[in-house]
Amino acid sequence: MDLILWRHAEAEEADDGDDDVERALTAKGERNADRMANWLGRRITNSTRVLVSPARRCQQTAKALQTKLRTVASLGPEATAEDVLLAAGWPDAPEPTLVVGHQPSLGQVASLLLTGVEQPWTLKKGAVWWLRHRPRLEDGQVVLLAVQSPELL
Repeated sequence: MDLILWRHAEAEEADDGDDDVERALTAKGERNADRMANWLGRRITNSTRVLVSPARRCQQTAKALQTKLRTVASLGPEATAEDVLLAAGWPDAPEPTLVVGHQPSLGQVASLLLTGVEQPWTLKKGAVWWLRHRPRLEDGQVVLLAVQSPELL
């Protein structure tokens, strides 16, 4: 199974009393989401499921991909690594899964899958980490296929 973690692009800062889930992308965030969507669009398959946090900034990031997506409430800003893995069906989902979400959960997922320990790793805003589970021995093996940020495109 391929699991692609895409952190939402740069969003407006929250003012006191503002609803965090309503924060929109900045102009830079929109440009970076478009860049990363272009890169991803050339690499993902038609069968890739796209699961997105209900937060506005994640919805805007994912829409740049111009493909079918599914909003998953459990992927919101308070999501845990376990929430992300459960929503994605890791490691047994039959199709690749792209999750558009937040810190710290995406960094925790990456660290858990690559080291076996949940750690406070940070994924850069707008960046993608592409992981693959390969069935080997009894627990399988996780391979890091790509790390890409919009600034490098």
